[in-house]
Amino acid sequence: MEGIIAGLIGAGLLAAWLWPKLRLRRALARPLEPGLLAILERNVAQYAGMAPPERQRLQRLVQQFLHEKSFVGCAGLEITDEMRVTIAAQACLLVLGRAGDDSPAIVYPSLHAVLVYPGAFLVPRREIDVAGVVTEQRQDLLGESWGDGRVILSWDHVRRAGWEVPETHNVVLHEFAHQLDSESGSTNGAPYLGSTARYRSWSEVLSRNYAALRRDAMWGQRGVLDHYGASSPAEFFAVATESFFEQPWELAARHPDLYEEFLKYFRVDPRDWMAQPQPVYDEPFGGQVVYGQWR
Repeated sequence: MEGIIAGLIGAGLLAAWLWPKLRLRRALARPLEPGLLAILERNVAQYAGMAPPERQRLQRLVQQFLHEKSFVGCAGLEITDEMRVTIAAQACLLVLGRAGDDSPAIVYPSLHAVLVYPGAFLVPRREIDVAGVVTEQRQDLLGESWGDGRVILSWDHVRRAGWEVPETHNVVLHEFAHQLDSESGSTNGAPYLGSTARYRSWSEVLSRNYAALRRDAMWGQRGVLDHYGASSPAEFFAVATESFFEQPWELAARHPDLYEEFLKYFRVDPRDWMAQPQPVYDEPFGGQVVYGQWR
């Protein structure tokens, strides 16, 4: 009798382990509907330049993301297919290099839900100054990545970023870079890299470029990296991730060592998806090329 009970328990545990995998494989076996593909083509600027195998991998990742993650509308917002597919596709650009052609990938395993507001949203903040004085205030945000399995986004800014690359801040790339960063156990600008040698190289290159951005921010000098990245190493990684996927030619020209580290980490080269910009010369700085292959 005890053996039968143990066998039933074992069978139940095996079924509980297999069932989610079987459901995922069933979901991935169905291609994206034409209407969802049209959203992907319309709202993800990088998609048009991808080779067919990369497009297929991105489609599978989007299917997996939609299958595994919940979307919650906030402040009265009703979630639509356009919101779900646009957010999923932009988020999955960051893990495209992890995906195989057939087997399911690991897609933000700690993430459970994406909360979407119509526009910028207010969050409470408590600040304590050097004298110990506590100030309560509310801050406008476009997005936020939480350590409890949630990402919060402003749909207005998600939508505009998909259409206006590289003119706007991409809140999806930014917040999901924080999700990748946290896979190492802490959000500090060093995601999981897999080896001591990789961490050593990563630390040297990102520290050097982070220090340069802090100097640029202090002197008001503008480049391909947004000055918000100078606020902390974690924000530097998120800002640099945005530039890697949205302004790859410019980032490679201005920060070649940083670009090389990101090539190794993300395992894709976004320059393959975008035409190289025409060189534009900056006369006050001795005729340097400020957009294009050299800088």
